Amino acid sequence: MELRHLEYFVAVAEERHFTRAAHRMRVAQSGLSASIRALERELDADLFIRHTRRVELTDAGRALLTEAHRTLASAAAARDAVAAVRGLLRGSLAIGAEQCLGAIDMAPLVASFRRAHPGVEVRLGYAGSGHLVEQIRLGVLQAAFVALPGPAPDGVRLLPVAAEKMMLLCHPAHTLADSDTVAVEDLATEEFVDFSADWGARRVNDLAFARAGAERRVAVEVNDVHTLLDFVHQDLGVALVPAPVTRKPQAKGLHAAPVTGPVPDWRVAVALPAATPPGPATEALLRLALPKI
Repeated sequence: MELRHLEYFVAVAEERHFTRAAHRMRVAQSGLSASIRALERELDADLFIRHTRRVELTDAGRALLTEAHRTLASAAAARDAVAAVRGLLRGSLAIGAEQCLGAIDMAPLVASFRRAHPGVEVRLGYAGSGHLVEQIRLGVLQAAFVALPGPAPDGVRLLPVAAEKMMLLCHPAHTLADSDTVAVEDLATEEFVDFSADWGARRVNDLAFARAGAERRVAVEVNDVHTLLDFVHQDLGVALVPAPVTRKPQAKGLHAAPVTGPVPDWRVAVALPAATPPGPATEALLRLALPKI
């Protein structure tokens, strides 16, 4: 089984289209299609259901995709390890992060890494922590900066970075703006502005209300910290956010108060694959991000 065939397979699986996959891999579509057919013959299984304008994975294709990501990541790690022995650091590094983690400032971190290691191509994507740890588990990302309550998911290990308390944010004219602290139970009748379900803060909030045996209504669901603050500024709901969000310039003028009750801490961590050690490029990034480890 050739690595090139696996690379083409992953491209088709992610693009769901042979033409787009061929463009991404910078090969002729006929060559890419021939490689996929050769892979299917070798595995004696159809990997894709071919429609007129798209393709989708078969059960066999979905099973192969997980292993293909791991195999390609291991091959890249092997190449990088040999290069590191020769005093070189090269290759690519795919990482992810959730927005506004406070303890980790991604732009200066990536800039410092690129200055120190110009031979490494860095690809950074932002998403919710739930999506990021799944990408770690599948081998798509080498490291991700996340915020999750509870233990590490299967196939993932977490390096703790920092812990912060959750805070209430509300409009200064809101009735809760007179409160120095707020109990979770007292928020059950409020309308909330919150993040989507795979964000770390949303998971902390859902767990806190479940522990308190209280329900709540999320009136506005967003995927961006600044958008959340905009809605709270318009008094369209209250928000429970990690403490670093309350310190952002865009939060100026809003009332912030600690929340009491069964509220888990918002814990920032680096997510890594549990089954494989970090490669040289990942280790170099961790030394910059977490100098004390």
